Amino acid sequence: MDALDSCTKHLALKRELVAANRVLAHHGVLDAFGHVSVRHPDREGEFLISRSCAPELVEVDDIITMRLDGSISEGEGAKPYLEVPIHAEIYRARRDVRAVVHSHAPSVIPFGIATHPLRAVYHMAGFLAKGAPVFDIRTCFGCTDMLVRAAEQGVALAQVLGEAPVALMRGHGYVATSESLPGAVYRAIYTERNAVIQQQAIALGGPVTYLDEEEGLLADKTNMSAVGKPWALWQRYTGAS
Repeated sequence: MDALDSCTKHLALKRELVAANRVLAHHGVLDAFGHVSVRHPDREGEFLISRSCAPELVEVDDIITMRLDGSISEGEGAKPYLEVPIHAEIYRARRDVRAVVHSHAPSVIPFGIATHPLRAVYHMAGFLAKGAPVFDIRTCFGCTDMLVRAAEQGVALAQVLGEAPVALMRGHGYVATSESLPGAVYRAIYTERNAVIQQQAIALGGPVTYLDEEEGLLADKTNMSAVGKPWALWQRYTGAS
């Protein structure tokens, strides 16, 4: 790939990351807080993320490139998010992951603090059929401000995530991952929607019928193969296309 092609590809990915920020803000998955990142297309050990900024306000010029050690590769002088280690350590641990979303969506919080585990209740969230592990920062690090701001905290979170696509963070939020940026956005959105529906089902009383693991795997495979359809729509109605 020549230099011009590389620059074009890099700019296109920056624009896609801007769109991801706006789509997630539009759906209420991110508000003034939370963040989304994507691996660098060409440079191993680097990823793109916005400078510390409310996601709905992110522009192309806000996108910086960071290394897994938390240093800035492109965008010197920018103020990064405090929780960059969430992204860096998941990328370090999971070579299959190409994008990471960290959200504080209120509907998801109860499942990290109550006895009901988050599980898939409909096919759009088939990726949750095995449940979502819960990371409790206090277990490993005692009382903190709950933020994953140090590398060792990011390592602990990545270990709890394991091979799962989503992990909850007790009293904090959740992370969603995928092999693509649209896929991570999809999973972040449908984690939030599944949480709402699951709470509604529990409130009705009686047993809840969840997807089993095979149903979830088949549904997620189908949905990930078609993720371009909602991605195109989401970008269009947020004005990010």
